[in-house]
Amino acid sequence: MSAFPDTTSGKLFPSPFSRAYWRAAAGEFRSLKMLVFAALVVALRVALKSVSIPIAADLRIGVGFFVNAFGSMVYGPVVAIAAAAVSDTLGALLFPTGAYFFPFIFTEIAGSLIFALFLYRARITALRVILSRFCIDFFVNIVLQTPIMMAYYQIMLGKSYRVFHLPRIIKNLVMFPVESVLLILFLRLVIRPMEQAGVLPRGMDQMTFTRKNVTVLAGLTLVGVAVLLLYLRQA
Repeated sequence: MSAFPDTTSGKLFPSPFSRAYWRAAAGEFRSLKMLVFAALVVALRVALKSVSIPIAADLRIGVGFFVNAFGSMVYGPVVAIAAAAVSDTLGALLFPTGAYFFPFIFTEIAGSLIFALFLYRARITALRVILSRFCIDFFVNIVLQTPIMMAYYQIMLGKSYRVFHLPRIIKNLVMFPVESVLLILFLRLVIRPMEQAGVLPRGMDQMTFTRKNVTVLAGLTLVGVAVLLLYLRQA
């Protein structure tokens, strides 16, 4: 009997928009070993929250997103939501960086959910990885987090927070292509051994990095730069 019965059945889905997909995702909660695996991922995420790789002055690559992407890919969106909530709460309690503010949990959940929707039970292409990273950098780290930061500054610090916080936007724009490429390399490194170990269904790795992928990566980066330049022009 497989250690991960719902995951290793070999069933892959072209998209998350089906009942069967969500039944499989919900079924991961019935696997004790899958829950143990999720607990290990949570522990790693909490431990790695303060770990980063410096690449330039005031610019670092956090390593926790590698673990987040890998875990979400294995146990899917339903478990990912619970794991993200637990990870955020434990991280705030064990390694506080300021006053605890509950709405920050939604950015943690959103990031895990996006990774799961793109990577769980799917034929993973470089394009899927790039789009997942773009959605997190833009929609989560900028669009979703901005009103949360505004509320945090107003409620907890009694200060105002600009809608477009320039350093945070620049950081996400700069890091998007770098993190996308690194995540592709990381997933290519771990998927095959995990397939052979029976943790993942076979046939998931389709990550051939093509000229089209480079074009999409550059195009999305340029979109972000264009939005930033438009903001600076009107500021």
